[in-house]
Amino acid sequence: MTTLKLKDYSIFIGHPSSEISQIIKAGNYSKVAILVDNNTHQHCLPVLSEKLDMGFVTIEIPAGEVHKTIHSCHHLWTEMMLHELDRHSLLINLGGGVVGDMGGFCAATYLRGIDFVQVPTTLLSQVDASVGGKLGIDFNFVKNSVGVFKNPKAVFVDPTYLKTLPEAEIRSGFAEVFKHALIADARLWDDLKVISDLPSVNWEHLLDRSLRIKQDIVEKDPLEKSLRKALNFGHTIGHAIESFSLKTDKPLLHGEAVAIGIVCESWLSHQLGKLTANELKEITAFVNKIYPSYFFEEINFPEIMTYMKKDKKNRGGVINFTFIPSIGKAEVNHTADRNLIEKSLCYYLENNF
Repeated sequence: MTTLKLKDYSIFIGHPSSEISQIIKAGNYSKVAILVDNNTHQHCLPVLSEKLDMGFVTIEIPAGEVHKTIHSCHHLWTEMMLHELDRHSLLINLGGGVVGDMGGFCAATYLRGIDFVQVPTTLLSQVDASVGGKLGIDFNFVKNSVGVFKNPKAVFVDPTYLKTLPEAEIRSGFAEVFKHALIADARLWDDLKVISDLPSVNWEHLLDRSLRIKQDIVEKDPLEKSLRKALNFGHTIGHAIESFSLKTDKPLLHGEAVAIGIVCESWLSHQLGKLTANELKEITAFVNKIYPSYFFEEINFPEIMTYMKKDKKNRGGVINFTFIPSIGKAEVNHTADRNLIEKSLCYYLENNF
């Protein structure tokens, strides 16, 4: 097992046996609750419960990004009260990004804050949401627009849970892995770009490399004042497309939308920065190899732009981007006018259909 030590908590990567019980016992908690969704209740809770030698209560929420709302928080807070969790209780969030983000947010605000532990079960949540203490929910279809910064007591990244995932969920998480390479590690990108069969990947090795990138960035800029904005590469356009898709009959997973955003924002990096045409072509071809095409029309551009204008990273009404001047490097706080942004959407469509 590998341990990444951050300032006030640790991330354990591997197959924990007694570590999670040791942390719980050290906290001397009055009660332990485990938050699951209907998927992790069935597939993951039995795995975790074998590692715990103590009693706990279970709270369940529906699975899916569409349920990452204040209404679900109301349900969760109600259940926490019904189970008589007090300020000395612990909430274990067993699930993907929705469970981790919303469970952490509810824990951080319940009784002005109780401790929580993250046990991410999707590739996306293991490489992204497990580091950095960002917690929150979606509001009015705007991603993560209500939330707080609060670190967990610990994070347990166990590749065992990845075996329970459909391939679409693996693809979704993989977008964050190769995003980390594009913004900070050209050697990692060289290793990733030859991958064509995701189920055969040695995830424990890649999780370690990917998480170390995010750890380094987050520790230098915990509140996203400057450098941490590099992690938003692909997300300005990606979040807008994801929000748009959630109102259609073909909603995208987060990483699927981010992959589209990476293509579009790589095109902007080429047009407005130093990213070469060959690098843009390489990134586009890689995304097309791994991810299925997603179709939208120019008539949808105004709605996508509306979501982009509501992005929490914007300032003074100006849409904020992270660009990559070359593969393995990132530059934050860039802007682009509406015409160029829409042309980047056209670039994606023209190179996928």
